[in-house]
Amino acid sequence: MILGHPFPLRYLCRVEPTTANSHERIINYIGKFVQLADEEKNTFATAFKEIRVVKRQFLVQPGFTARSRWFIIKGALRAYVVGDEGQDHTIQLAIDEWWISDYNSYMFQQPASMFVIALEDSILLQINFEDEKLLKASNYKFETFFRMLAERSTAFMQRRLIVNLTMSAEERYNSFMEKYPLMAERIPQYAIASYLGMTTEFLSKIRNRKVKRNH
Repeated sequence: MILGHPFPLRYLCRVEPTTANSHERIINYIGKFVQLADEEKNTFATAFKEIRVVKRQFLVQPGFTARSRWFIIKGALRAYVVGDEGQDHTIQLAIDEWWISDYNSYMFQQPASMFVIALEDSILLQINFEDEKLLKASNYKFETFFRMLAERSTAFMQRRLIVNLTMSAEERYNSFMEKYPLMAERIPQYAIASYLGMTTEFLSKIRNRKVKRNH
């Protein structure tokens, strides 16, 4: 356990009745990938539960199996690991209409290696592993949707790996700011630095150099 909590922090989430807005958001999102009839839209949306988490609340922690994945209605979250030296390494950042979990733990239902934490008060749609399996088995369109999510995630991680291997620290920062300006406005600098593989101090030096060049 961490932070003095006597039980896994994932159980501290507040479950709310799923609002019409949340239903509409997830239906609109899946509509970008597959076309659903009205009954299919309802079946898909009702598999999710709306939860509210507060800033600094953990959804996943190492040693406990991630039973759910989350679609962000409003908020910002971070997934990270902590190395033997005590330094954390950000694996994923996520804001509105992104997904997050410890995917290795979730997909294989084994103990997590990552923390997933809220960076701000957030509203999420949660689906658990068993309900996702039932959705996929019930309709090939749902199976197609989740497969497409996995494919996009794999391609994204490959691009990120290439960027980390081939770009300088400043180039990585510039690329991040260009591709994810909305995320850059909402994610704390320490989390961006960790995601880009640098210290907060080094990120500050890059930002200061850019400011000086622009004056």
